[in-house]
Order: sequence, then C-alpha cells, then structure tokens
Amino acid sequence: MTRIPVRNPRTGEVDYWITPPNVAEVCDRLRFAQRDWQSVDLDQRIAALQQWKQAIQHDREALIQALVADTGRFGVSVLEVDSVLSSLDRWCQLAPELLQETEKTTAIPFIDLKQDSVPYPLVGVISPWNFPLLLAMIDAIPALLAGCAVIVKPSEIAPRFIQPLLKTLDQVPELRSIFTFIEGAKETGAALIEQIDLICFTGSVKTGRQVAEMAAKRFIPAFLELGGKDPAIVLQSADLDLATSAILWGSVVNTGQSCLSIERIYVDQAIIEPFTEQLVSKAKQLKLAYPTIQDGEIGPIIAERQAAIISEQLQDAIDKGAIVQCGGNLENLDGGWWCDPTVLTKVNHSMKIMSEETFGPILPMMPFNTVGEAIALANDSIYGLSAAVFAESTTEALEVGDRIEAGAISINDAALTALIHEGEKNAFHASGMGGSRMGAAALKRFMRKKAYLIKTKPIRDPWWYV
Repeated sequence: MTRIPVRNPRTGEVDYWITPPNVAEVCDRLRFAQRDWQSVDLDQRIAALQQWKQAIQHDREALIQALVADTGRFGVSVLEVDSVLSSLDRWCQLAPELLQETEKTTAIPFIDLKQDSVPYPLVGVISPWNFPLLLAMIDAIPALLAGCAVIVKPSEIAPRFIQPLLKTLDQVPELRSIFTFIEGAKETGAALIEQIDLICFTGSVKTGRQVAEMAAKRFIPAFLELGGKDPAIVLQSADLDLATSAILWGSVVNTGQSCLSIERIYVDQAIIEPFTEQLVSKAKQLKLAYPTIQDGEIGPIIAERQAAIISEQLQDAIDKGAIVQCGGNLENLDGGWWCDPTVLTKVNHSMKIMSEETFGPILPMMPFNTVGEAIALANDSIYGLSAAVFAESTTEALEVGDRIEAGAISINDAALTALIHEGEKNAFHASGMGGSRMGAAALKRFMRKKAYLIKTKPIRDPWWYV
C-alpha cells in the first residue's frame, strides 16, 4: 500500500507519513463485534466511554501535542481535547433519557403501540482538517451510545492525532473492538462508503455532493455538514464595542478555518465609520503565533491549498476595487503560510471574497441603507449554515434573524454553535443535509424506529371481511 506524505503547517516540510488500511477487513471486524455492543445494557456502554475518558485525560498532553503538530496552533488544540472530554460527559448524561422507549395506546382501543429503536450497525465518519479531533468525535460519540460500531477517517492533512488516540482506545478493549480510526485520503473515504450503513461527512460542498451521490447509490443515509459563508448583520442600534469584538473572534478564531466563521459583514450605513475604526483597531492588536507558537493568537494556514484560495480571493477583491484597511499580507514564513487578520472595505457581491468560502482570517464588510437590503445581501448566497445579528434589543435582532436563511442565528454574539451544542438545527441550501448534529436529534439519527402494533383482545377487527 502506498504511503501518503503529510506536510507540517508551520514548517512546510513533510515530516509524517500515513498508510491506508484494507478498509473492508477493518469494517468486517467492527461489524462482527457490533452485535455484542448493541446487546449490552446502555449502562455498560456509558461505563466504557467513561473509562475511555479517563484514558484520554491520562494521555491528554500527548494528544494535544499531536494536534499542535497537525494544525500549528496551541490554544485551539487544548480546547479541542477539553471539548471532547466534556462531550463524553454530556452525552453519557443525556443518553439514558433520550434512548428510553415507552408503550403507547392508539386510537383503536384494542391495539397498543410499542416503540423500539435499532442502531445502524456500522457508522462511517469522514472528518476534516480544521478541527481534526473535535469534528471526528462530534458524530462518533452519540453513535457509540446508540449501539453502533463506528469507523472514522480523518483528513489526510491532519492525521497525527490518530495514533495517540488509538493508544487510549487500546486501554478499553470493549470499545476498541467496535470503534477505530483509519488513515487515508479520498480513495480510502470512497472505499469506506462502500462498506458502511450510514455516513457522516464534514467538509466542502464539492466533496459532500460526491459523498451524497455515493450514499444514494447504496441507499444509505448521509448526514452532511458542508461549507459556509456566514453573514453578520449589524443594525444601527447595536453596541459597537460588543459587535466588533464578537465579529472579530467569530471571523479569525482558528485563523478563520471554520465552516461557521463570520465571512461577510453588513453594517448600517449610519454607523459604518465608527464600526470600521473599532474593528480595524482590534484586528491590528492580534498577532501571528510566530516565530514561536506562543507569540500570538493567529496560527498558520493548515492546508497549503487553502493558502492559494485565500490569495486568489484577496487579489480578485483588490483588482475589483476592495480597500485593505489592515492586514492583507499572505506570506510564507519558514515554510508555513500565514495571514494577518484582514479587514476589507469597498467590497461587493461580484467578488469571490463575498460569495465563495474563504476559510481564512478575512473580514470583508459592506454598508447597507435598509434592513431589507441587509437581509437580501445575507441571503444572496448558495450557503446557509449560520449567521449573526447585532441590535440593541433581542426582539429587534430576532425579527431580522427570522428572515435569514440559515440553520443557526447567533443573537448579539457570533459563531455560538461552536460552543453551544443543545440547539437542534439544519443547514440551509448547499451547507448540508440530513438531521441535526446538535441537540437530542444528534443521537437519534443513528437509530431506526420500529413499531410493534399489539392486538390486546381476541376479537374480530371491524374492518375485516364479514
């Protein structure tokens, strides 16, 4: 099997190699073991996941360092590990109530209804490079509690965390038999879809369409969380200090490498000048995490191909009249690609920077004259993942949010779905399809419902032939 080289995002050097496995063999092993996993009590599944949590805590530093090598950033890597530990606790607490089944009566007095849920035997997860651990686990944890076996193929761009994570799984044999991570590129992902019963995919719209088509041919469910071009609308009544701070964080956290990053900003014409002044002032205070990882807040661009996309979009905007208020420099430093937080004005929807996903620390902003114009601009997109609205009152902001075509609307804050996982949401337009990966529905996606219709009296049905 051909080895695949992995680039270091801080140095640009190839310093790691991965080898794809025989996917069919791995899936056969997991599928065989899943029958026992499904048959055990939920309490035993919870106990196994809690035991795994302890193993992760014990090896937390090794996992963090692997993520640092994968992504070139430190703070967000720590947050990823801690978020997964919290997620394990959260789902273990919620699962008993969410998976409880009850008997129900029907409209027919002598027919009772008993509901049951049956897990999909083998769930596949294909996860991206921007949050390698977190987005590998966001679907896997509820699927495991539902009784599924799970196989995860992370991105070949950021795979270093796989080996230390598998070492923690080795300490929980009961879990290791039905849960694993495999290395590989797109060919491995395609082979995986041929072997599983349900696919969860996080990534680009282009690849998501291919995943959906493959899943449809096999007649298996596909849950897709795809790209975003999230808008923020700032009304005249908004608190500018709050709005600029929230939007800056929502735009450049993880160097803007998030599907729920704020990538378009629409500001009421009456406040555009003070808003721009505050946003630029705050953006200039952020520094690159270079030459050492502790030197600043902005890490490197993880994927080299993304650096080319950001550069192309910036040049296209400048060529069409955009003004760089700060930043604007995409540079190669010691082999890694870096970009300062960049505020752009004089932008419009003819520019790629306002229509295509950027995945970088770029903040393009446009003024609007009426709320209706702002909403029309926000909805002028093939995407519909999430959005943000800022106004003095919650009522005013909600009235605007109600007209935005997106699955999650942060009110007087930005990118809250990165932190708040209780709210069920669906992507609009090309940003995805399938059930919510947030809230109770995130677990129930992995179960097929069965209904037992039970006749309780030995009588003739009135609808039978006489």
